[in-house]
Amino acid sequence: MIRTYLIPLLAIAGVLLAVITVVKGSRPPNAQPPVVEPPRAPFDAFVAGSGLVEASSQNIAVGAPVGAVVTRVLVTVGDPVEAGQPLFELDARALTAQAAVRDAAVAIAARQLARLRAGTRPEEIPPARARIAEAQAALADVQSQLDRSQGLAETGAVSAEELTRRRYAAGGAQARLAEAQGDLALLEAGAWAEDLAIAESRLQEARAQADEVRVEIERRTVRAPVAGRVLQANIRPGEFAQAGTLATPLMMVGAVDPLHVRVDVDEHEAWRVRAGSPAFAYVRGNKDLSTPLAFVRFEPFILPKRSLTGESTERVDTRVLQVLYRFDPGSLPIYVGQQVDVYIEAPPIASPPPADPASLPLETGR
Repeated sequence: MIRTYLIPLLAIAGVLLAVITVVKGSRPPNAQPPVVEPPRAPFDAFVAGSGLVEASSQNIAVGAPVGAVVTRVLVTVGDPVEAGQPLFELDARALTAQAAVRDAAVAIAARQLARLRAGTRPEEIPPARARIAEAQAALADVQSQLDRSQGLAETGAVSAEELTRRRYAAGGAQARLAEAQGDLALLEAGAWAEDLAIAESRLQEARAQADEVRVEIERRTVRAPVAGRVLQANIRPGEFAQAGTLATPLMMVGAVDPLHVRVDVDEHEAWRVRAGSPAFAYVRGNKDLSTPLAFVRFEPFILPKRSLTGESTERVDTRVLQVLYRFDPGSLPIYVGQQVDVYIEAPPIASPPPADPASLPLETGR
C-alpha cells in the first residue's frame, strides 16, 4: 500500500522542485552597483573616447647603433635627462686600438708632407757637386784617350775596334755627367708641386680615416635624443644590446612636461569632433581626478583601434581617429602609458523633424 503511493508522491515532489527552481532561475538578477562610479561628462553634447597618456615628444624607444656588449648604464628609471646626455655605453675597445693605428698613420703622412715642404737638405748639395766633378774628370780622361786613339788610328797603331770602344766609353762618361748634373738640379729645385699635392691628399685621407674611427667610438655612447625623463631602462652592464627595432626597447625616454593624451574616437563619430574643442580627461578608478585638455592636432589617418580597454562589450574591429590633447600633469597622479576616459565637447546630433501626415502615402484597401 505504502509503495503504491510513495512513487507517485516522489514524482510530484520532483516536479514541484523543478518548477520552483525554474521560477527562481528565471528572475532577473538584482542590479549590482558599480565597483567604481563612472565619471559624468561635463558637456551636454559630447564625444567619448579612450585616451592613452604619452610623452609630448612621443615615447622614444632608444636603440643601439650596432650590436655590442653594454659596459656602463649611466641613468636609471625616472632620471631627468638633457638632450645629448649619455644614457649607456657600448664596448669600444677594438675601435680604440684601431684609432691609435690611424693616428700613427696621420703622423707619418704629416711628416712626409713636412719633409717635402722643407725642400733639399743643405748637406745633400756638396756630394752632388762632387759627383759632377768626378763625372767631368772621368769624361776628360776618356776624351783624351779617344783623341790619342784617333791620331794613332791614322798610322794604323790602333785598330778600328779599339777606336769604336773608346768612342762608346766617351759617350757613357758624357751621359753620367749629364745624370749628375740633373740630380743636382733636382736637389736645388726642391719638391715638385705635384708631389706636394699628393702628400697633402694622403694626409687628408689619413685624417679622414682617423675621424671615421673616432665617430664610431662616439656612436658607442648612446645619448638622449630630447630633454625629458627616462621612462624605461631594460639594459644592464654586461648584457648584449641588439641593434634594430626591438619588441622591448633597450631604453625609453620622453618629454613629460607637458604630457599628451592620444584619444581614440570611433570613426562613426569622428565627424563631430572639431579642432580646438575643449575636453576633459578623467583618471580611471577615481572620477574626482580630472584635468582640462588643450587641443594639439589630429592624426589625419583613420586606423584600426589598438588601445583596448578589455571590456566584454568593446568592439575590436573598430577604426578610430586619433586626436592629441595636451595637459599639465601638475600634482595629478597620472603616468605615461595610463588609460584615461576623455569627453570632448561636440555639437548635438540633430533629431529628424517629425513627419507630415499629409506627405505620408495613403494605404489602399484590398
